[in-house]
Amino acid sequence: MDFILYVSQMIIPFVIFYVIGYGLLMKVPVYDSFIKGANDGLKTVVKLVPTLIGLMIATGVLRASGFLDFLAGAIGQFSALISFPGDLVPLTILRMFSSSAATGLLLDIYKEFGCDSHIGLIASLMMCCTETIFYTMSVYFMTAGIKKTRHTLPGALLATFAGIAASVILAGWMH
Repeated sequence: MDFILYVSQMIIPFVIFYVIGYGLLMKVPVYDSFIKGANDGLKTVVKLVPTLIGLMIATGVLRASGFLDFLAGAIGQFSALISFPGDLVPLTILRMFSSSAATGLLLDIYKEFGCDSHIGLIASLMMCCTETIFYTMSVYFMTAGIKKTRHTLPGALLATFAGIAASVILAGWMH
């Protein structure tokens, strides 16, 4: 076990030294390339800021308005038929938009139901098995300049629902 810990601590410095060494060996101006890459990255961040602010405001409004609680009550009656607790509907919706907002909601679920409860276990697994679809799509497609997303959204939604189903099944099996 100590060997694995040692390797995991040394792998990042090794990769950094390898890239620098390879660049020097190939006579690439390593520092100039680093500065150019950092500059390009900063430009990307500046382009993404309006999208990020919009997503954060939208999730905050949804959460503060009580709409998510209303939706949980409405959809929760039907989701209980497939063994999915209605209390997790808001987490499911927020997870598709914002990981940080979903994490805040996850902590609220832990406080109310407990980490080791059935709902807490499903929520934990769900956070691991799903992705922030709309955030990820907006960031990557905006960065790459892609206008037509084609089958990305249906595929991402299908994968998310598969992750949710896996969370429910695994939590039922473990609990």
